[in-house]
Amino acid sequence: MTLLRKWMGVIGKTPIPGRDTLSWFTSFGLHALLLFCLAAVTLALPRGPEELALSYVLQEFLDEEPLTQEFLVSEEPLEEVGALSQAGDASARAAGLVIADQSLVIFEQETITDFGQRLTVEIDDPIFQGPELTDDLPAQGLGSVGTSGAVGAIDLITYEILASVEQRPTLVVWLFDQSGSLRDERAEILKRFRGIYKQLGIIEAANDPAFEKEKDKPLLTAVVGFGEMPVLLTSEPTDRIEEVEAAIRAIKDDQTGRENVFLAVSMVAKKYRSYRRPRHGDRNVMIVVFTDESGDDLEAADATISYCRKQAMPVYVVGRPAPLGREKAYVKWIDPDPNFDQRPQWVPVNLGPETVMLERLKLRFLGSGGKEDFIDSGHGPYALTRLCFETGGMYYSAHPNRVVGRTVGKRETKELAAHISAFFDPKVMRRYQPDYISVQEYQNRLSKNRACRALVEAAQLSWTSPIENVRKRFPKRDEAALAAILSRAQRTAADIQPKIDHLLRILSSGEPDREKIESPRWQAGYDLAIGRVLAMKVRADGYNMILARAKQGMVFQKKKNNTWVLVVDDSFDSSSLKVLAKKARGLLERVIEEHPGTPWAWLADKELESPLGWRWQESYTDIPPLVAGNGAPAPKKPMRPDGPPRRAPPAL
Repeated sequence: MTLLRKWMGVIGKTPIPGRDTLSWFTSFGLHALLLFCLAAVTLALPRGPEELALSYVLQEFLDEEPLTQEFLVSEEPLEEVGALSQAGDASARAAGLVIADQSLVIFEQETITDFGQRLTVEIDDPIFQGPELTDDLPAQGLGSVGTSGAVGAIDLITYEILASVEQRPTLVVWLFDQSGSLRDERAEILKRFRGIYKQLGIIEAANDPAFEKEKDKPLLTAVVGFGEMPVLLTSEPTDRIEEVEAAIRAIKDDQTGRENVFLAVSMVAKKYRSYRRPRHGDRNVMIVVFTDESGDDLEAADATISYCRKQAMPVYVVGRPAPLGREKAYVKWIDPDPNFDQRPQWVPVNLGPETVMLERLKLRFLGSGGKEDFIDSGHGPYALTRLCFETGGMYYSAHPNRVVGRTVGKRETKELAAHISAFFDPKVMRRYQPDYISVQEYQNRLSKNRACRALVEAAQLSWTSPIENVRKRFPKRDEAALAAILSRAQRTAADIQPKIDHLLRILSSGEPDREKIESPRWQAGYDLAIGRVLAMKVRADGYNMILARAKQGMVFQKKKNNTWVLVVDDSFDSSSLKVLAKKARGLLERVIEEHPGTPWAWLADKELESPLGWRWQESYTDIPPLVAGNGAPAPKKPMRPDGPPRRAPPAL
């Protein structure tokens, strides 16, 4: 305690350090604290990778075991490329479709010369390449495939059956139209049937004990006929080709003239739906229809389509092409009895249209003589094609005169075939497939675009009010007679003009929505319609004007001439007609340029074959003398009919 007190005393007597000393101690403390923090951070950082020393010991290689015989490579050069297998070259082929620009297996060829220089051989094409999927190969659900006959369509259906049999056991129901117009075609199909089933291997399988039970048989067949009502021609599905052939031979012509195809398909689907169940082999059920009309029971189409979809039954139809924008076509019929008139008669049949509603105006071409062109739509009738489309089947559009690139005349048309004057490339027409939708959905789409709605409205109007041809020859007996003829012709033009103007107003109302149309089919249809109506208006208005000018008097340049003839020309009597003509040509040329190889381009080109204006040309006509008293020419004596009698064709 004494020492402590002395020390405290000393401290108490020590003077207080100054400010510099205090600052020095403060700085020293802060630096010490900073060094401590840096040291702590260094300890917290991860350490670098430790160096590892690798060591290994060489092992002696084991003797190589020889490869098995299956993997040996021949040391002898082979002339053919393939696989050395017991199955021949079949095992070296692609087992499925491969879509590829180049093969995945490509060998780069190199050679080494004696001097050690490497020579590179460049090959433009790959050595190996798998099969390509082209536009020529039809696919399930495709709207329509064009063929030249029902026999050719059967060859395509054979592949569909084969694909189904490879998947699981299959029941095929052949549904034949019993109309007389298909009699010869049924005979051709019958000749082909045995070859088809032999190709499928069913005849050989039928004698195999492994397939004695019904559920074990790979393919069963049923045959059904239909007219007004369906008729079962095989009591039960069979795998005996003899029974199938006998059933087809037993088909008799239906005399009712009605073809209720949707009723028949619905009955078949309901009758054979049990074959989709395990007790009948859990089979695929395919329905193949042969017909040459669009059907007389279109009201049953929606229900039939819905039922077949629910039962997963694809429907394939071998039918006729639908004429573009027309409900009916005309079938060539020649009386089979040589004791009657053998000149062909043209019988109307239901073959269209290819769309829900008509989308083509009924306008005759100038100089057609009242005749109408029936051209291929590139697709089948709407309801039947939609049945195939929605069930995953296919519509085969068969016509014996199918030829692309030229016009087919009536004389060329084969007997019991509809006259179609022009056909088009199926690959081109796939882009212009109609809308296979319900009527309600179709109406809904029309309500959303004024141009599409205007086209359908104009098509319906032109159908009920066809535009007639006008008179172009005006013989002059005297001035009064010529004036009377010109006045009657003007009245005809006066009747035509309001119809054309009404069509033009309807179509013009849709012009604001024309650019909103995305479908090339609707684009082509609308442009063609308004272009043709404008062309007809220019001709009709010009016709009326030039007749009015003729009533003021014209003089023949040659004294012997006595007839004025109107011929088409590029001259116009007014500037307004010239402006309209330019717009019409622009629209028609647009169709030709943007839609080449289509029916719309074909129609536009035909419309432009004739100029839109008129001019007078003089000619001579043998005018019979007037009979005294009534001022009328002497009546011609009726010609006596020669040749055998003519009778009306039966229902086709």
